[in-house]
Amino acid sequence: MTAEYSSPEFRARFTEQAKYAAERSDLIIAVSRFTATQVEELLEVEPSRIRVIHHGTRAPRRDGTTVRENLVLTVGAVQKRKNIARLVKAFERLPEGWKLAIAGAAEGYGAAEELHAVETSPRRADIQVLGYVPDAALETLYARARIFAFPSLDEGFGMPVLDAMARGVPVVASRRSAVAEVAGESGEAALLIDPEICEELGAALTQLASDDALREDLARRGIERAAGFTWESAVEQTWKVYEELR
Repeated sequence: MTAEYSSPEFRARFTEQAKYAAERSDLIIAVSRFTATQVEELLEVEPSRIRVIHHGTRAPRRDGTTVRENLVLTVGAVQKRKNIARLVKAFERLPEGWKLAIAGAAEGYGAAEELHAVETSPRRADIQVLGYVPDAALETLYARARIFAFPSLDEGFGMPVLDAMARGVPVVASRRSAVAEVAGESGEAALLIDPEICEELGAALTQLASDDALREDLARRGIERAAGFTWESAVEQTWKVYEELR
């Protein structure tokens, strides 16, 4: 573990388990190039033993009955590395009429500190902390949202970004860790920001909130990019790794 996004006890236990597994593995599958680099550098695994296989997604059928609202959505367990406190501060820059929905269990490491920013926000009435959201309800949230925000400080992949793009929600995301790898490192499918600069995140949200054409363009480009991440491809590549060991 490379940062204090979990308890010292968990980090020590996880590090020991990861080293044990790496030493005994013939091949290692990493879900992103970022994760592969961490495996190589932190666990001292030679690159020849690492295979990068991205996750996939499937876009649901769009029935067209759900109307987009002035809603910023973020998805993921509330914890320190998800950067919710800065997202709340950035959201406060949006005009009245916009709302923020936080979907994810509120029990992660550092959740209390992140949720304190919600409770003390002058826009508290416009912020929903939804807790864990079942799949069907989550699909409705994606269909309602006009903006998806994911300013995470650290991700091994960033599945919610991929899911949002597949569902045609324009994305504001961190350019850090594996998130940009999913969203497109040159910014072709999302607005990428420094997650530790609240003003930059706020400016990106404000830009998207006020620019219909930009939202439509990012939504289209997000769908196109997400189409390149399929579970069929992930399964095929994973099977090939197993065949290498036969």
